[in-house]
Amino acid sequence: MFDENERLANQEAHWLYAAMRAEKAIEQKDFARCARWKRILEILDESPAAKSAGSKY
Repeated sequence: MFDENERLANQEAHWLYAAMRAEKAIEQKDFARCARWKRILEILDESPAAKSAGSKY
C-alpha cells in the first residue's frame, strides 16, 4: 500500500506524463491527440486524489 507521499508522487507522475504527451502532440501538429491528452489532464485534475494533493501545497 502506498503512503501519502508515494501516492502524491504517483499522481504527479501521471500529470507529467500526460502533459509531455500533449506537448509532443502539439509539436507534431496532431491537435486531435493533443485534445485527448488535455482531457486526460482535466480528468486527473478533477479526481479526488488531485483535490487532496492540492490542499497540501
